[in-house]
Amino acid sequence: MSCKIELEGVSQSFKTTTSTITLFEKLDITVEQGQSYAITGPSGSGKTSLLMLLSGLEKPTTGQGRFINAETVLPLDSLRSHVGFIFQQFHLLPELSALNNIALPLKLRGDKQAVAKAEHWLAKVGLSKRADHRPSQLSGGEQQRVAIARALVFSPKFIFADEPTGNLDQGNASDISDMLFECSQAHNAGLIIVTHSNELANKAQNIYSFTEGRLTLDCKNINSGPARHLTQHTGQQYA
Repeated sequence: MSCKIELEGVSQSFKTTTSTITLFEKLDITVEQGQSYAITGPSGSGKTSLLMLLSGLEKPTTGQGRFINAETVLPLDSLRSHVGFIFQQFHLLPELSALNNIALPLKLRGDKQAVAKAEHWLAKVGLSKRADHRPSQLSGGEQQRVAIARALVFSPKFIFADEPTGNLDQGNASDISDMLFECSQAHNAGLIIVTHSNELANKAQNIYSFTEGRLTLDCKNINSGPARHLTQHTGQQYA
């Protein structure tokens, strides 16, 4: 049985010195392992906040999330060992080589095969010859390849990507997006992407638009797969 992540009735808000800003309210969404999802929408609409809630890296202001694995229901904070995250800014450690940036998540888990697995993934993203190079010695596209390998090295059930091609030129962006979809599909991982790129979003099986606190499913995807619960409610948008 594949795993899935469910958010039910979640709201997210934060306080400023003078007011409370609500990004969205009473929102429901389900994402499933093996499916790909794109979340689009204007800057400030809450896309990244939703991504953080789905990945278990943040908690909602109200509502609940759950991780359903082999009919066992677990809280979302149990997701961390099953999640790979790819950031727009790469977030590679500058003092480590490409190889050691990839191996680090496995080393932290005590995996004795960390380096061998990192070498395998470095080869898979076409950077074997750059193993000893630090991030400052790599191009933007190469750094993003390292970030993808780092996210996938421990075979996560879900991969979350926040604007993974946002800092790349068109050629690199296309190569990186193809690689991301191919790798996630090969390992039956759920892939959830936040993006402003229509080209990238259109590669996903399910496309959601997030505007003014409302999450809606692209009508082209209504019958494209098993995935989809969705709504809802309008919150105050911030820039």
